[in-house]
Order: sequence, then C-alpha cells, then structure tokens
Amino acid sequence: MIYVFFAHGFEEIEAITPLDILRRAELEVQAVGVGAKTITGSHGITVHCDISDREATSKNLEMIVLPGGMPGTLNLEKSRVVSECIDYVAKSNIWLSAICAAPSILGHKGLLNGKKATCFPGFEDQLEGAIYTGERVEQDGKIITGKGAGAAKLFSLKLVEVLCGKERADILGASLQ
Repeated sequence: MIYVFFAHGFEEIEAITPLDILRRAELEVQAVGVGAKTITGSHGITVHCDISDREATSKNLEMIVLPGGMPGTLNLEKSRVVSECIDYVAKSNIWLSAICAAPSILGHKGLLNGKKATCFPGFEDQLEGAIYTGERVEQDGKIITGKGAGAAKLFSLKLVEVLCGKERADILGASLQ
C-alpha cells in the first residue's frame, strides 16, 4: 500500500499528480486525509480522501508520499500519525518521498544526514545534514525528494520507477506527453 498524505493547505499539483500517476501504474495507493477525509488545498481545491489518518496502518506499507505546500507541510509535520508513519518506514527501509517544502520534515527528523536531497528554493536550510543538490528530483537510498510543483510529474514517475521499474515508468511517462 502507498499512502499519499493530504493535510489542509497542501499543494494540489504535488499531491494529485503522484496519486494519479501511481494509480495509472496500477499500484495500490490511497489518499490519506490528515485530521479528516475532506481536505482543502492551498489554492482552495477540496479533495475527499480515501481514508482519514485514523484509519491508516503500517500493514503492507510500500511507500509514503508527502506533498508540500503551505501550510500543508506544517500540518503534516504536526500530525502524530504522519510522524509515526515516517518513523516506521525509515526504520523499516521502506520508500519515503517528499516534495517541495515537505523534505524539511525529513530534515527536522534527521533522516537526510549525509544524503543527497532537493526541495523548494528557500527551504534548503531545513534539510538538516543533507547534501543539497537543487535537482528537480533526487534519490538517495530509499528517500526520494522533489523540488516543487514544476517537478511533480518527474517526481511521480520516479516513484513508479523505483516500485515498478524504469521501463514501466518510461512507458507511462510517454503516454502523458
């Protein structure tokens, strides 16, 4: 199971794009609302999630996706459930991905120490211990980070690549031209 976490104030492109592309890859993915099932993004788009964070479980978890946006990133970081899921996947060597401002959460938890990472410009100092690259998408071990909304498609295809292989990601990417 893949969880894409939605917290009030999320960046719509950075949440919907991975959710959509992972589903197009026929992966089992759920939109998880932090605090409720109905969540409103930073640009006023409201999404009804598959489950709320109260229903989230680590059973069969393959990856978590943390979209950025403000105050979405701050709301993700305040969530006990999100924090517990991050801790679980980090210690279990399960895929962990974050885009835009959300890699700051990983930096604050010390998960980026010595790892290459990227984020939205202006959040570099929040990637505590990371080797900031400024790339659109960066992978180091089981952690994938993305720069921002403009990199959402590339970020999402990277998620498909690590779960399904490069060929599958390339075919899917070509169908989205």
